[in-house]
Amino acid sequence: MSTQAQGYQDVVFKASREIVYLEYTPSVLPAKPSDDWTRFVCVSDTHSRSFEVPDGDVLLHSGDLTNHGTVADFKKTMDWLYGLPHKLKIIIAGNHDLTLHADWYEKEHENWHKIVGKQDLAPVIEMIKGEKATKAGIVYLEDEDYAFRTRDNGKLWTIYGSPWSPEFFNLAFNYSRTDAQEVVSKFPKTDILLTHGPAHQIFDRITRGDDVGCEALRTRLAELRPRLHLAGHIHEAHGAYIHTWASSDNFEPPTIQNDDPIVSTSQNISDDPSAGRMEQTVFVNAANWPMGEKATRDGVKSSFGGPGFQAVVVDLKD
Repeated sequence: MSTQAQGYQDVVFKASREIVYLEYTPSVLPAKPSDDWTRFVCVSDTHSRSFEVPDGDVLLHSGDLTNHGTVADFKKTMDWLYGLPHKLKIIIAGNHDLTLHADWYEKEHENWHKIVGKQDLAPVIEMIKGEKATKAGIVYLEDEDYAFRTRDNGKLWTIYGSPWSPEFFNLAFNYSRTDAQEVVSKFPKTDILLTHGPAHQIFDRITRGDDVGCEALRTRLAELRPRLHLAGHIHEAHGAYIHTWASSDNFEPPTIQNDDPIVSTSQNISDDPSAGRMEQTVFVNAANWPMGEKATRDGVKSSFGGPGFQAVVVDLKD
């Protein structure tokens, strides 16, 4: 089967403790290297759509679960998530998940839901935190941390999830850029950081060429240096990159966009695991809504979660 005929390409980044499948043919996606690796399947900005997602140890969803935050929207999304095979699914909200930002929604609902009417938060909370969600392995984080193992005696992974992003059309979970430092200063040292909005100059470039990510988050990431930072929000900036931090106190975040040749072809990342000093972070924008120049390939518009906008698969060595 030709990957070109299907519209798929193979774009894989490999380091000694990280493997990232940015693009792949779903039917021949390799298994993780061994049991002492954990497979994270990363999605974002699914907006109540459903599509094929590879199996893995943990599904991570970085927000915009829905398009308009209605109860009906949440039902579509959660029914899809309930049915996915991942034993653990960790999710956050995004700026489109209006009802989950309860205080804001109480004041702003008429601006967004005047026709459909004010939505009841209770059934939404039941869908994301109730018995059915628990049985499906769903964990919802809202400025919270969580710890988990994917196997007995395996690594204890830590994760922190935050739904916030810089202000944009007075949507949910927005902050002014003048308040950004206060927001990101609460993010703790963790293995995995889940935010809806990206950091400045890291997969944050919109179609007209502006880099709209959060400057304060960029600085904070240099302090935290998580194993994995997953964001979304900027659909056209879908991409992934393994960054090696300098082995000194002078840490500089990467400047990387998805039109950089380094993230459009497979790479073997040079590192020295024996030195024990080199830290690496996998940066991912996992937005699955096709948008921008990469939304069309060989004259064909990509499907939701399709070529160029697939779930990003990240294997991390414990």
